[in-house]
Order: sequence, then structure tokens, then C-alpha cells
Amino acid sequence: MGAVAAIEQCMTALQGVLGEIASHKATQGLDRSVSCRFPDLGQAVMGRLHDGTFSDVHPVDDGPDVPRADVRLTMDSDDLVAMTEGRLSFPKAMLSGKVKVEAPLKDMFRLRSAF
Repeated sequence: MGAVAAIEQCMTALQGVLGEIASHKATQGLDRSVSCRFPDLGQAVMGRLHDGTFSDVHPVDDGPDVPRADVRLTMDSDDLVAMTEGRLSFPKAMLSGKVKVEAPLKDMFRLRSAF
């Protein structure tokens, strides 16, 4: 699979995973920018968590010039695909270190409730 196809697959998968979190009652009212770095692809994705959705998803080059998002995720693309296929849960991925989440503590508590 080419790099463009891989990042498009990741954007679709991320919308599914974060869309479920965004629609949870614990995250209602949140309006946050979200970035997700995929070190295995050398690529990042930006989007917005708001109004019960995860939208405005677009790829950005991974590097020092990536805008700093309110919520920052880091994971390999294979782990994201495993989450969308039900082979890996988001909480297990976080606990095992496969997914790293950086966010203000208040947001972490709200996001954790949505898992």
C-alpha cells in the first residue's frame, strides 16, 4: 500500500474510533483540536472534536512545524487498524503503551469516561 493510501486509511479509521468517543455523553460540549501522529508512516493527521463528532480531518506533515493540538495522540497505523477491526480496544492500547495520549488532565478524565 502506498503512503497516500495508508494515510487515507488512517484518517478513515481515526474518524471511526474518535467518532465513537466524540458521540459519548462524557465528551459532549468538548471543542478540542486533535492531532494523531503515525511514526511508522512519518505522517500526522489533524482534526476537531466538537458537537459530538470528530471532523475537519486532514493530513499534515509530521515534524516540528505541526500545529500543537489540544489533544495529541501517537500510535502506529497497524494499531489503529486493529482498533477499528475490534482486535484491540482503545483502553488496552493505552495501557500497553501502543497509544500515547497527551491532553490537559481535565480532558483526560472526560475522555477516559468515554472509553
